[in-house]
Amino acid sequence: MTARVVMYSGGIGSWAAAKRVAEQHGLVDLTLLFCDTLIEDRDLYRFLGEAAENVGPDVLLRITDGRTPWQLFHDEGMIANTRVDLCSRILKRDLSDKWLAENCDPADTVVYLGLDWSEAHRFDSGTRGARHRYAALGWHAEAPMTEPPYLTKPDMIAWALDEGLQPSRAYAQGFAHDNCGGFCVKAGIGHFAHLLRTRPEVYREHEQQEADFGKHTILRDRSGGTTKPLSLRALRQRLEAGGQVDMFDIGGCGCFSEGTP
Repeated sequence: MTARVVMYSGGIGSWAAAKRVAEQHGLVDLTLLFCDTLIEDRDLYRFLGEAAENVGPDVLLRITDGRTPWQLFHDEGMIANTRVDLCSRILKRDLSDKWLAENCDPADTVVYLGLDWSEAHRFDSGTRGARHRYAALGWHAEAPMTEPPYLTKPDMIAWALDEGLQPSRAYAQGFAHDNCGGFCVKAGIGHFAHLLRTRPEVYREHEQQEADFGKHTILRDRSGGTTKPLSLRALRQRLEAGGQVDMFDIGGCGCFSEGTP
């Protein structure tokens, strides 16, 4: 039997991908592999379990490195960024690659990602795409939601609601993704401004973590034609004083699709 492993994040896309895989191939040898960063939003953990049970019984498998992103940054001596994605590489890609190598045979295993048609460039984009990354490691990867019938995220949310599921609160709160509790070192200023507005307690927690780290900042301020570090504390103070930021500067992580092995 072919083993089928869905890289399961708890987001609506990975649930929809898992549903398609189960509908097309059944539940035999199906694993929804969740790499836990230990800082996900509590409502994501709730949806994660309920949605996995909706796909099928006993298909969810949680694995973890045992460290949060901030613990990892301290161990590595730097905060990850858009160019050096320590957290998504070590806590997700490396971790899941190790699990695959120890538990599956590339000859009869298919790896599935939750990327949809609007993110097809993350799946097929030369050497940086997920398909190439997995192929270089000997695995065959597919992205069911990049194929017809094409669904938008609102379509997937409506599908989940029809199944009796309540998606995690991130989507109702206007987040572009539901990773790491709303925190992401690849996110832009607009994303963090939104995090401050919707989850101020989460924002302040990461603000303090960044201040305690002391060496680097997550964000860069490119206003005025020059690029300079921008701390989360400075961004919060700017916003609280009525300052303006680019709310379209969202960014965000593609945990299983970016970086090469």
